[in-house]
Amino acid sequence: MKTASSPDLCQAVDSLAALVGRTPLVEIHYRLNGQPRRIYAKYESMNMTGSVKDRMALHILRRAAERGDLKPGAVIVEASSGNTGISFAAIGRALGHRVRIYMPDWMSLERTQLMHGLGADVIPVSKAQGGFVGSVRMTEEYAKENPRAFLPCQFSNPDNAEAHELTTGPEIEAQLAQLGRQADAFVAGVGTGGTVMGVGRALRRKGRGVRIHPLEPANSPTLRTGKKVGSHRIQGISDEFIPAIVKLDQLDAIVDVWDGDAILMAQSLGHRLGLAMGISSGANVVGAMKLVEELGPEATVVTVLCDSNKKYLSTALPQAEPPQDDYMTPQVQLQSFISVR
Repeated sequence: MKTASSPDLCQAVDSLAALVGRTPLVEIHYRLNGQPRRIYAKYESMNMTGSVKDRMALHILRRAAERGDLKPGAVIVEASSGNTGISFAAIGRALGHRVRIYMPDWMSLERTQLMHGLGADVIPVSKAQGGFVGSVRMTEEYAKENPRAFLPCQFSNPDNAEAHELTTGPEIEAQLAQLGRQADAFVAGVGTGGTVMGVGRALRRKGRGVRIHPLEPANSPTLRTGKKVGSHRIQGISDEFIPAIVKLDQLDAIVDVWDGDAILMAQSLGHRLGLAMGISSGANVVGAMKLVEELGPEATVVTVLCDSNKKYLSTALPQAEPPQDDYMTPQVQLQSFISVR
């Protein structure tokens, strides 16, 4: 039975839309072993809380309000490695909802502080309590005991991918068109998988054979193995399991990036171009550069700069990172960038 929507809540969600999406696309020029190259990336730190997750959080809450699943006074309860929790904290509080976030206790201190600063209750979950899988389980247990809870279920909710199919993907197409280009490939790290699945559907919807690549840490190949393997320092991706919304049979080959290489690239983006990016953004840039080498120097490869460096100041990001022989970053000389809206 369909529950009636709340017009006031729907209107409140729509009033936040101007703060989310319509981010710039940057064309990054660089040299690899002296040869000129370029990649394209969405600059998602321009969103309301400074990350790509604002798109998903706003859209999930909009759809839930339209269906009547999100009721006035409901507590929004989610498991998150950071950015999603921050997004739901800000947007949820803006809509007048309490927000409760379960998060593994090894994530950066800044994440917890930001969520607390946005009025959310943050429940740390240790490895002994199940880590990320335990965090998801605890949200479900809380909802069973608290009927007013609303679970966004970011890892299994199709509205997650739809957010990017309706916004991020079309924005990429329109912005590339301003530059006289079309995407040949898109690559993004998989946390929930919503970005890679949704953008992929948008870029392929006109029958174009755009390659869509999921990315994960080479140190911890969850997508390749189907389970938690090893450890890595790229917070926000490879969260111990393959999310339900990720359909690997609809995607192209998995791209692997070492976490140290991602850290070096994130550092280089800041030092050379003034683009203050997080570690997952560094991973995405390395992944895009790898695809340019595979597809050819004229290929149009697009990725996402997920968030800024501000949530990583207590992590390995500001520290010296030793280069390794198989890293790409030491071979790259970042040159300049242009941006379009």
